[in-house]
Amino acid sequence: MTMGFREIKAGALAILIVTALCLQGARAEAAERETLVVAGGCFWCVEADFEKVLGVIGAESGFAGGDVANPTYKEVTRGGTGHLEAVRITFDPGQVSRADLLHLFLRSIDPTDAGGQFCDRGESYTTAVFVSDPAERTLAEDAIRDAETALGQQVVTPVRPLDGFWPADGYHQDYYKSSTLILTRFGPRTKASAYTLYRQACGRDARVRELWGDAAPFAGGS
Repeated sequence: MTMGFREIKAGALAILIVTALCLQGARAEAAERETLVVAGGCFWCVEADFEKVLGVIGAESGFAGGDVANPTYKEVTRGGTGHLEAVRITFDPGQVSRADLLHLFLRSIDPTDAGGQFCDRGESYTTAVFVSDPAERTLAEDAIRDAETALGQQVVTPVRPLDGFWPADGYHQDYYKSSTLILTRFGPRTKASAYTLYRQACGRDARVRELWGDAAPFAGGS
């Protein structure tokens, strides 16, 4: 049976309505998402910590702060790119605020250490909060002042402009929970197991507990 003009028109209208609703939903979802880029030493650890936080949609390991486009992990750790190991945290501000995430971040690192973090030394392992506009800078500076008051020590973690974020390659994403086998000095291990051994040996949680005590949000390890 040949479809009539009215049926065609109604069908086209229905398609337009569905498309409009999908676009509206996508825009709403995008509006509910914000990002925060921080550097806190080993990006595996920062990613593992913040993916536990209610309201965090995901965390991605990468690099920020330098002037080399698409740097590799080896280039960054070798030095000379200006990049730090960083993590881009995507979150729903209706569930967790940027200020809350900054509060947690500063208490998950040693913000008094200007030479690296824990066993990882050198520029690429230093800390920073990256910001995209004056409002984000104000929040970051407020969080740092609050951390200094809480510690009674100078916080050396700087607030830096976010000029770009370069994701690390897939090998480094979700490292802390990967079941992929790799060869370590202890023999074959999953990435998750190797990560746990590294985190313990590096002394991250021990130093954070020493510094922040009960205020340390993630110092149980992961």
